[in-house]
Order: sequence, then structure tokens, then C-alpha cells
Amino acid sequence: MDLKDGALDPSEFEREIEPPRRLRALLILPAILLLLAACKQDNETKPPQARPVRTVTTEKGAIGELVALTGQIQAENEAALSFRIGGRIIERLAGVGDHVEPDQILARLDSKNEVNALRSAQAALSAAQGQLVEARNNFDRQNHLMERGFTTRVLFDQAQQNLRTAQSRVDDAHAQLRTAEDQVSFTELKANVAGAITARGAESGEVVQAGQMIFQVARHDGRDAVFDVPAQVIRAAPPNPKIVVALTDAPSVTASGRVRQVDPQADPITRTFRVRVSLIDPPAAMRLGATVTGRMELESAAGVSVPASALTNVGGAPAVWIVDPESLTVSLRNVEVRRFDPGTVVISDGLEGGEIVVTAGVQALHPGQKIRLLGSSS
Repeated sequence: MDLKDGALDPSEFEREIEPPRRLRALLILPAILLLLAACKQDNETKPPQARPVRTVTTEKGAIGELVALTGQIQAENEAALSFRIGGRIIERLAGVGDHVEPDQILARLDSKNEVNALRSAQAALSAAQGQLVEARNNFDRQNHLMERGFTTRVLFDQAQQNLRTAQSRVDDAHAQLRTAEDQVSFTELKANVAGAITARGAESGEVVQAGQMIFQVARHDGRDAVFDVPAQVIRAAPPNPKIVVALTDAPSVTASGRVRQVDPQADPITRTFRVRVSLIDPPAAMRLGATVTGRMELESAAGVSVPASALTNVGGAPAVWIVDPESLTVSLRNVEVRRFDPGTVVISDGLEGGEIVVTAGVQALHPGQKIRLLGSSS
């Protein structure tokens, strides 16, 4: 390379830069070839793969709506025991949970005043009986004299009137004595039914009024399941509904029942009606106060029940995916839902029975998509 006036010859300059250009071209060419190959692979259309799904074959039949409500076990008949007179309780002989029998003494009142009244009545009776004896003797004497003509009619009539008055006093004394005896007996509170005590309203030492509840006794002759039922359920219930009652904490313990009483007026707060269901041969495990679940089937109507996972939404309307058994492709079908049960959906319109409905994998499907049933090699 020659220098002339400090400048480089053009031919020599071209010979100097040509080898680096060729080198760069040789390095870029493989990268371009690789890029073209990748684009060619992306442009090739891959065959669609069948999506695995789970399905169920529908069956149409009569499906009644099932209503479940929570209640509790109560006695069919309960008696509130109370004293017939007021006073201070000096002894309580029973408590909640005790079993009682008729004429069993449960509590006593202080009976001093009643005993004193009884003694006074006894004394009054004795005095009246003494006066009656005296009046009877006087009448017998006047009657004997009257027969012989040794007395006057006035004295005879007076003796007769005194006898009648004395007899009336004795009768009144007898009545007062029976009243006093009753008052003494009223100081003892006795059970008039056989059952179990479920509540206590007073303790020893308290002063109670006549008629105040001291014990609540549940009779042994029946058990009721008591529910608070909304008005719409009562309107939709059949005339003689079949009710199955089960313990909430032990669903295997069940008993059948029939509606015995429906309150005519709704509760002012909950607006529900109290319904008492009489249990038929309830098991011993259904104790008083136990929480139970009552189930009642309402009207039966034709419908199709499918798993809740089969339901999807298209344009705000419920729908399901139907499988074509020949082409193994899916299509959407709108349906009408009658109700939602735990884990299932009851379809009232849109399915006739016999369709194959997708139950798992519905979120990733599109109309006409090829599917493969799980567990199948196709």
C-alpha cells in the first residue's frame, strides 16, 4: 500500500475492506436460514387435539322439590304445675330432668296458717255438734210434753227452730272443716301426670303466688318435632305430606311423622308459622330438646337432574354442553332451571332425557370442538 500526498489509493482501499464484508455475510446467512425455518414451522397448521371431558347420560322423571327445615323435639303434651294458694316454699323435692309419677310430692309451702285454720274449723265443728245435741234434747222434751198437752205450741215451735239452726251450724262447720283440710293439702304440690320435669320456676325460700309455674312436666305419651315454617312452604305443601325427621348430629336416626298442628297466626318477628309434627314410634335417641332436621317432598313434576358442574352461562342464560355421540363434538343448549339442590341442578326445560351432557371441563369448550371421553382411548 503506497501513500501519495498522505492519501490512500482507492483500489487499495477496496481491497482492504472487502474481506471483512464477506466474513460478516457468511456469519449472517445461517441465522437467516434458521429464522426462515422457524417461520415455516409456525405457518404449518397443527391438527386439533380432542379435549378430555367427563359426561353423564340424562334421564327424565318425576322429581319433587325437597324442603328441609331445622327444629327441635318437644313433648306432645306439657303440664305447668303450680300451687293453688300463695305462700313461701320451704321444701323442693324434685329438679329438672327428674321423672315423676302421679301423686308424687314435688314441693311444699309453709303450712302454719293453714294448719291453724284447720284446727279452728275442727273446734267450730265440735261446738256446733254440742249445740246440736242440746237443741235435739230440748226438742225431744218439748215434743213429749206436747203430746201430753203439758206445753204450749210456742215453746214447741221454738225448740223445733233451735234444732234446725243447730243442724245448719253443724253442716256449715263440716264445710268449713273440709275447706281447711283442702287448704292444708294445697300446701303440697303433687304431680298429676307421669313424665319428666323440663323446667323449674321457683326455689326453696321464695314466696310464690297462686298459679305461678313451679315445674314444667313433659308427659311420656308422645313426642313432637316443632318447626318454624315459612308461609310459602305451607301453601305449597300437599294435604297429607310425608315428613321424615332425623337427628341433625346423627342423620341415620330417623322417624316418620305427620302434621298434628299448625298455628293459625304467624310469629310477629319471624313471620313464620309454628308447625308441630307428631312422631310415629320415635327412637329413644330423640330426646327432648334434641335438634332435628325435617324433610318434606312437595309437588312432583317432570324434570332432569344433572350435576351442578354441568351448568354454564351463555349470554346471561343457563346452558349445558351436549355431546354428539357419532362425531364426538359438543354444542351448547340453553335450559331452564327449576331449582338448585346440594350438588345437583334440576332442569325443567331443554333436556328430554337420553342426552350426553358434559359435567367436567365445560370451561374450556367451544361449539364444534372435538372431545374425548375420560377413560376412552379415542
